[in-house]
Amino acid sequence: MAGPFSDMTETIFADKSVLSEEYQPEEILERDQEIEEYRYALQDVLFGRDPKNVMLYGKAGLGKTAVTTYMLDALATEVETREQADDLHVHEVNCNGKTLFMVVRRLVNDLLPPHASDFPKRGLGTGDAFDELYTQLDRIGGTHIFAFDEIDHLSGANSLLYELPRARSNGHLDEARIGIIGISNNYTFRGDLSPKVKDTLMETEISFSPYDATELKTILLDRAERAFIDGGYDMSAITMTAAIAARDMGNARQAIDLLRVGAEVAEKRGEYCVTDDHIEAARQLVQRGRLSNRIRDQTEQAQLVLETIARLEEQGNCPVRSKEIQSHYETVARSWGVEPLTTLKSIQDHLSDLHMLGFAKRYDRNEGLSGGQYYEYELDLDSDLVLETREQIEHEE
Repeated sequence: MAGPFSDMTETIFADKSVLSEEYQPEEILERDQEIEEYRYALQDVLFGRDPKNVMLYGKAGLGKTAVTTYMLDALATEVETREQADDLHVHEVNCNGKTLFMVVRRLVNDLLPPHASDFPKRGLGTGDAFDELYTQLDRIGGTHIFAFDEIDHLSGANSLLYELPRARSNGHLDEARIGIIGISNNYTFRGDLSPKVKDTLMETEISFSPYDATELKTILLDRAERAFIDGGYDMSAITMTAAIAARDMGNARQAIDLLRVGAEVAEKRGEYCVTDDHIEAARQLVQRGRLSNRIRDQTEQAQLVLETIARLEEQGNCPVRSKEIQSHYETVARSWGVEPLTTLKSIQDHLSDLHMLGFAKRYDRNEGLSGGQYYEYELDLDSDLVLETREQIEHEE
């Protein structure tokens, strides 16, 4: 008896991993200027000098992390050929969701000799962790480059960026040299740093601007050639994907994701060449997924108010006043076993937030002395998307 997968003998993908977020290209395209600035900032390492500190700025998906990995790999390879260069040690840490103590402790544990006990999670402070970090750095010696990704998410960034660059001049280090690379999605991050940190860093700043459609097309063509079988894509589909992503955020990650989903749409239809139709279908899927994630980001009560508007929309009862929304909301909340909010003001606050977020339209009504002034609301999203997302959320719990 044939199994459910027995008829799956063809695929549009030659190497699907090329379209994954984890893929690190051997060559970085359309970032020549940024690479040249990076090269100049890191070249002192080749001559046994202290590396310059570097700060990278730009929104997600613009190549900051990929370029950093590429440059540090290339630097490590070149150091092996240079007699003047010290041994190079690279430490990469994503700071999102971490405290300063967690970051320093992670660095210490990475540097400890084999079989040594980890630095304790409790009982010692951040100062103790820094002391141990310096001990281990000097024990190992050489040049150490610390790459801190999403450093704008670290609440103790000021302390980290003040402490490490001054470690040698403050007498904490004799043998080791330190360089800092900070990667931030926030262009204003430097402005939030204290004046003494800015004076200490004296960093090279590299700003990553959004890709335009031509640059994205070059990147997509390179990925498509590696990812798909021969004849696996139309050139017009690549052009369309690049144009959509350029109009949105100029984000390479978004463009590559869109191309991958387009190929998955084609394969699901039993077709093995990505066309404009597949990209358009993918665009709608990706957009729905993005909106669904935004709904999931809202509080439970806000979601229930949004679901209520969606149900009223399905019944053809919108636009609708907040009082009527409240009465239906109570039924919706109890249907999911949730205790409803008891005041109209609470419902109105959520409605105001949903309007500001672009989830709901709001109409200002004025019926004069007889009816007064009030708001009416209707959904500014596809009601099916809202109800499907809410069903998924409830069944996940």
